[in-house]
Amino acid sequence: MLNVSEYFDGKVKSIGFESATAGRASVGVMAEGEYTFSTAQPEEMTVVSGALKVLLSGEVEWKWYEAGSVFNVPGHSEFYLQVAEPSAYLCRYL
Repeated sequence: MLNVSEYFDGKVKSIGFESATAGRASVGVMAEGEYTFSTAQPEEMTVVSGALKVLLSGEVEWKWYEAGSVFNVPGHSEFYLQVAEPSAYLCRYL
């Protein structure tokens, strides 16, 4: 079953799904902008296209992640994103 979600007045859209290989996951696209997300469980984020500038909870330095790169978000935390161009991602819930 697919679950479609929309955030930040439609600037972030995702489709959630479950599969035998990925587990519970979502794929989505973010328009240009700055976003704050909260997570209940750990997540593995893969940048599919574009680039994301990320500040993880407890970190002091922003880091760039370009297409093909992966970063992990701790559970029960917030993380901040700056998106300079439309960018796609895959989020696996761990």
